[in-house]
Amino acid sequence: MTTRVTRSSTGTLKQKLAISDGADIIIPETKKRKALKASKANITAKSEVAEFKVPELPQTPNKRRKTPLASTPDVAPPDTPTPSAIGVMATDKSNPRRTPAKSRKVGLHATNAPLQTPCGSRIVAYPSNLFESQSSQDPGSEPRITTDNLLEKACAHLTKQDPRLKVVIDKHHCKLFSPEGLQEEVEPFTALASGIMAQQVSGAAASSIKKKFVGLFPPPAVENPKHFPTPEEVTKFDIATLRTAGLSQRKAEYIHGLAEKFASGELSARMLIDASDDEVLEKLIAVRGLGRWSVEMFACFGLKRTDIFSTGDLGVQRGMATYMGKDVSKLKAKGGGKWKYMSEEDMLKHSEKFSPYRSLFMWYMWRIEDVNLEAIQGS
Repeated sequence: MTTRVTRSSTGTLKQKLAISDGADIIIPETKKRKALKASKANITAKSEVAEFKVPELPQTPNKRRKTPLASTPDVAPPDTPTPSAIGVMATDKSNPRRTPAKSRKVGLHATNAPLQTPCGSRIVAYPSNLFESQSSQDPGSEPRITTDNLLEKACAHLTKQDPRLKVVIDKHHCKLFSPEGLQEEVEPFTALASGIMAQQVSGAAASSIKKKFVGLFPPPAVENPKHFPTPEEVTKFDIATLRTAGLSQRKAEYIHGLAEKFASGELSARMLIDASDDEVLEKLIAVRGLGRWSVEMFACFGLKRTDIFSTGDLGVQRGMATYMGKDVSKLKAKGGGKWKYMSEEDMLKHSEKFSPYRSLFMWYMWRIEDVNLEAIQGS
């Protein structure tokens, strides 16, 4: 069978199959469908289908927060320092006394803590043997204030001035000025240098720095892992060497300068024993690296002076504001964003009547919020 292609009268091609018997079978060609011209309506419909999106579920818009006015910023109150934060400037627990000390006289404007010298000597303002001899010679004199009765007499004075304080005094025992607290020895250079190391770092970081600092120096003749170098030893090291303990440039300079003042005799345990409150503050604040707050804390917690009152301490300010009946939760920062719960003038005015025991009054102000405030404010 063969195939032939012929053209019809209309001009279209036809296929013919030649069969063996000579007959031709004509197969009509399938007509091709004309392509539909895309109409404008079709294009629009298709585009609408392509562009159609499932609508999103409506969401509740977040509430817009009001921006505080620049003139009255709502600043969160900073953390207030507490007595536990200045422990490094208080007792030197590396050298505890093995035998109980005898009672001795206390000075209301003097250093009442036993001080150690770098060479290991112990100095007190009123030796117990001198106190005993004076008492025996004048048996009819007015009872003296001693390490045994200081806390009792101080608390009696505070409650006499304001009976409402009895609530917080009864709840919190002030070990700082107790008989055992007044026997704790302090080495001034160690305490002040440790305080500089602890500035603006965590307790763990301060302990690590102090350990590395001590490790820079040879141990003493008697092995003591908690030995602290003497001022003379520190002055022999340059600033770069001191920095290898983890100290910043400034702190290394501060500690080196402090060591120079003790090594020269400008500062000494004897001076801190004999000087008045104002003289101690003036001498120590003049040292680079020791601000007024640090010196006040050292005078109170380290030297155990009874009439120190820190108006710049935020914890004391907050306690005083609470004591005066203010709602500290509603207090805001003053102009410039600097927090101050009470003015210095008001704090001095209202604390004056508690002199010469303002150190103890200050100690109780740190803890006044731990008691039932209605018992104080409602009395």
